[in-house]
Amino acid sequence: MYLQMDDYMLPCLNKKFFGVDCLGCGTQRALSLLIHGEFIAAFKMYPAIYTLLFLAVIIVLNLFYKIKYAQKIISILAVINVLIIVVSYLIKMNQLI
Repeated sequence: MYLQMDDYMLPCLNKKFFGVDCLGCGTQRALSLLIHGEFIAAFKMYPAIYTLLFLAVIIVLNLFYKIKYAQKIISILAVINVLIIVVSYLIKMNQLI
């Protein structure tokens, strides 16, 4: 019997208790879509998925190989991720546009 990643996804407690998506809603599903090769669907599900993965790769690489200006790169990527997450959340919640 083949079990998929979808069988083990955690529910969003914010959505469960309050009925409102949180800033991270869609991350697990986007990662699952990405693993299954659905690149555009993953972006539509959670626009920050690619920048978050890039940030994670930079952080992990910096643990093993010291990257020049790593802290600056990580800080800039973190700010970009926060902006993408907040803007996409506001668009999703119909607060913007």
